[in-house]
Amino acid sequence: MADLAKKALNKSLRKGRVRAKVTGTAERPRLTVTISNVHVSAQLIDDVAGHTLAAATTVGAKATGSKTELAAKVGTDIAKKAKKAKVTAVVFDRNGRQYAGRLSALADAARKEGLEF
Repeated sequence: MADLAKKALNKSLRKGRVRAKVTGTAERPRLTVTISNVHVSAQLIDDVAGHTLAAATTVGAKATGSKTELAAKVGTDIAKKAKKAKVTAVVFDRNGRQYAGRLSALADAARKEGLEF
């Protein structure tokens, strides 16, 4: 099996393990983070009702800085939007990624804005 195919398979298996245990509700929605090579996105999802409560992304933004700094900006944005939606606590879905680097920067920034997880 090619190296990239094996990495993709391993990530999808990790993602499945995380999603089997993490479910968002209206009181405590799921904060899911998607990180690509270029952009960072975060969403607050109510899995029971099946809709998104808030979203923040770097797509279309003119923000500059390192990707870790952009992830931190997305973290503060999603926390502010969560406050507007009257959400104080969330369940964190790391989407199969290791909790380090950009993911950690986003989570720390969201916690500084008052989001609990």
